[in-house]
Amino acid sequence: MADIKVIAFDTDDTLWVNEPIYNKAEEQCKKLVQDYINPSTLSDQLYQTETKNLKLFGYGIKGFVLSLIETVVELSEKQVTGSEIQKIIDIGKDMITHPVELLPGVEETITALKEKYILMILTKGDLFDQESKIARSGLDTYFDYFEIVSDKTKGTYRNVLSRYEVSPSNFLMVGNSLRSDVLPVKNIGSNAIHIPYHSTWEHEKVELSDSTQNGYYELENISQVPEFLQGNQFQNQ
Repeated sequence: MADIKVIAFDTDDTLWVNEPIYNKAEEQCKKLVQDYINPSTLSDQLYQTETKNLKLFGYGIKGFVLSLIETVVELSEKQVTGSEIQKIIDIGKDMITHPVELLPGVEETITALKEKYILMILTKGDLFDQESKIARSGLDTYFDYFEIVSDKTKGTYRNVLSRYEVSPSNFLMVGNSLRSDVLPVKNIGSNAIHIPYHSTWEHEKVELSDSTQNGYYELENISQVPEFLQGNQFQNQ
């Protein structure tokens, strides 16, 4: 059995609502430029632009808004006005200041786990935005460590574990993204729990047929984590 000592949590769509905020912003933009651009065309092109720009802007709202403006300028053949671009910027500002909405059961779960485990936030995205959300969430006092990274790869997880002198077998990652929170963790010999969220960015989607066969566990919601751990169901795989 694995001896879990440190539990790390993703934040966006694991601890609090995130993707629906992006979806709402995209829908607002579609209405704003509907005289120039077909809504479905905007969605398709925006995803391609975001993916292309990840290596320049990274993850987060600022990169999303810059990619949104680039997409609108290109698809409208520069017909979009300065006033409309300002409205897109304002949509982005609203996203950044949007209230942090905790998902059901999060605070109760974190409170229960705090009694037995070292807790860490391990999330990716814009440093300023993520720090602000952590502070506004009211959860910061429950966590021992905070890591905000530009991406989540095998190398990222190895570096984090090395920095805190944590053995892979003693580490558990909990998150909603197979691509970022589960597969790289399993690939370095650590433990992972996948908690799917109803809305996931296309870039984070990975199709796997069997969670157990692929070496991780899947739960319906975060409230199930303490009971799952009490059952000692983790095995080194």
